[in-house]
Amino acid sequence: MPGVRGPSDYSQEPPRHPSLQINAKEPFNAEPPRSALVSSYVTPVDFFYKRNHGPIPVVDDIHSYSVYISGLIENPKHLFMKDIWALPKYNVTATLQCAGNRRTAMSKTRTVKGVGWDVSALGNAVWGGAKLADVLELVGIPKLTGATKSGGKHVEFVSVDKCKEENGGPYKASIPLIQATNPEADVLLAYEMNGETLNRDHGYPLRAIVPGVIGARSVKWLDSINVITEECQGFFMQKDYKMFPPSVNWDNIDWSTRRPQMDFPVQCAICSLEDVNAIKPGKVKITGYAASGGGRGIERVDVSVDGGKTWIEASRYQRTGIPYIAEHTSSEKWAWVLFEATADVQQSTEIVAKAVDSAANVQPEKVEDIWNLRGILNTSWHRVQVQVGHSNL
Repeated sequence: MPGVRGPSDYSQEPPRHPSLQINAKEPFNAEPPRSALVSSYVTPVDFFYKRNHGPIPVVDDIHSYSVYISGLIENPKHLFMKDIWALPKYNVTATLQCAGNRRTAMSKTRTVKGVGWDVSALGNAVWGGAKLADVLELVGIPKLTGATKSGGKHVEFVSVDKCKEENGGPYKASIPLIQATNPEADVLLAYEMNGETLNRDHGYPLRAIVPGVIGARSVKWLDSINVITEECQGFFMQKDYKMFPPSVNWDNIDWSTRRPQMDFPVQCAICSLEDVNAIKPGKVKITGYAASGGGRGIERVDVSVDGGKTWIEASRYQRTGIPYIAEHTSSEKWAWVLFEATADVQQSTEIVAKAVDSAANVQPEKVEDIWNLRGILNTSWHRVQVQVGHSNL
């Protein structure tokens, strides 16, 4: 593509914030400290987790850059940024979460394969761009279309990004056409993040944002969009990001038996405390985030300061000054919910948090029950240890 280069090495990586915890250097994968994560409802770009499968692409000429839309449609088209900018612009607040968030904790049960992540492989941003439903109208696909005349039922996003898992080919993923053409699903071709032009780490100049779905489907650095019959056959749709039972191992795995993971299950984590903490006896403030997939809200967050024997309900909030009510029009359905509780802690204990979403889905108590060989979707109760010292700490 004119104006776009996928570097073959890591010599042209962008600058990053020094406080990020680097989980892998090449390709670059990093997350913010958990305490920084919940200091604001909208995650600053510098503190938004970085998830990559290869060197960061370079776009030299924004005016010659285009996305080619083709496949099972009547009029394929090269869309330039001026065409995207000419469409109505929408701002959608949405939380992206890597399917591997909290993988490190799952690995402690039994080793799993994948980049280690603590609890910060997610972030909440205001994404600005055109709705994919409007973009697809430019190539003759009406809103709320489940299949094109020639049998297209899925929309595949192909990246400029080259990765070893695709044998040097591009990263790609797909979503159902009915989701892509539904304006209420808020799928975007985004060119802004938090009111500023996307930076290179987050997909400059154009990326897909698929709210409510694992981050792997929100493809960065778009090269082309294909309307296809079956879901994308790429590595990350067919041989990764699928949920297997604890009995499946690398010797008996059959990838074809599971569908690609899309919606994220209900999740929460405590961010005001590390895994192990030394504290003074007295009042302890417990804050963190909760989120669910598919646009489901957070109905409740329960916190325990005695290892799960008794519970208190945490307060929930999104934007300052607007009370959070799950599923209410005043709430942002694709975005996380922050929670806060204060409890009196007089002795060493385990503090636990668990969330319930608006469909009454709950988090599993034990990580062992959802262990899987790729270490995805660790949504077990989040636990931190506190050691209470009565001396001068």
